[in-house]
Amino acid sequence: MNKDNFLQTPWNTPFIAQRADPYVKRIDGQWYFTASVPAYDGIILRTAPTLEGLRTADETMVWHAHDSGVMSCHIWAPELHRIGGCWYIYFAAGEKDDGWKIRPWVLRCQDEDPITGQWEECGMLKRVEDDEFSFTAFSLDMTVFELRGKQYCIWAEKVSVGRMISNLYIAEMASPTELKTPQMLLTSPTYAWERHGFWVNEGPTVLERDGRLFMTFSASDTSAAYCMGLMWMDADADPMDISAWHKVNHPVFCTDVEKGIYGPGHNTFFTDENGQAYTSYHARPYDEIVGDPLYDPNRHTFIMKLDFQNGLPVFTLDNQLFQD
Repeated sequence: MNKDNFLQTPWNTPFIAQRADPYVKRIDGQWYFTASVPAYDGIILRTAPTLEGLRTADETMVWHAHDSGVMSCHIWAPELHRIGGCWYIYFAAGEKDDGWKIRPWVLRCQDEDPITGQWEECGMLKRVEDDEFSFTAFSLDMTVFELRGKQYCIWAEKVSVGRMISNLYIAEMASPTELKTPQMLLTSPTYAWERHGFWVNEGPTVLERDGRLFMTFSASDTSAAYCMGLMWMDADADPMDISAWHKVNHPVFCTDVEKGIYGPGHNTFFTDENGQAYTSYHARPYDEIVGDPLYDPNRHTFIMKLDFQNGLPVFTLDNQLFQD
């Protein structure tokens, strides 16, 4: 099946079409949405008073890629956060002369409204002086979170010992624009389902619930083999202690041919005003891709309500929202 001939199902009708790496959050009672756009040339924001309202909300490009140099291409996976009274967007970007020189960058808005406010460039996220490794190679998909009054970030970064491997690293933050600690390796693609095409762990997101901290991530290349893994720890443990983390040895969400969802991944956790947990993610409605999957525009945003069984989140397509 391909983009010209695919099975339309209730499950593969997108929440928002052609928006990959979706990030959805309810902040101060208002809903916000951002994602990668197919041209990878800027950062868009939507806002609405309801989750469903994001589907048709106006979309504003609040920042555009540079014409050359750093932050001039491959603008990927933005996340919007409200920290200390300011808005921050974390995103990855490359350079037109070196498109794969991908690094994590930060924008800040000190106005009340992130849609109409002025965004300033804070530069690349700063590492601590004794950290020789963070952001020296292909680095992307940074997420930040707070736990017991401390701020942390998790991101994907490739290491080169023969085959390039994308690992996930964690560090404590000194401020929204600077790390406090050197990186710690959190997870590496060790299972076969993490190694299709490329050896990949990327796209982390976290959810604290019922005394646990959950982290999902995406694995393998961006074909139909793309899937999601899960790690968790007790919420009173130290996230910088690798022994506190548990990794599930199988994917928790992957392609469902019958329902027409291919290569689901790069999700975000969020909760509504009633405490109900959800996840947004992207997927394609077909498996046959012509050319580089990265430049196929039809990775669409979907939203799913989460159930929990045996203390772990369960990803069930029957809980897909906004089916047409």
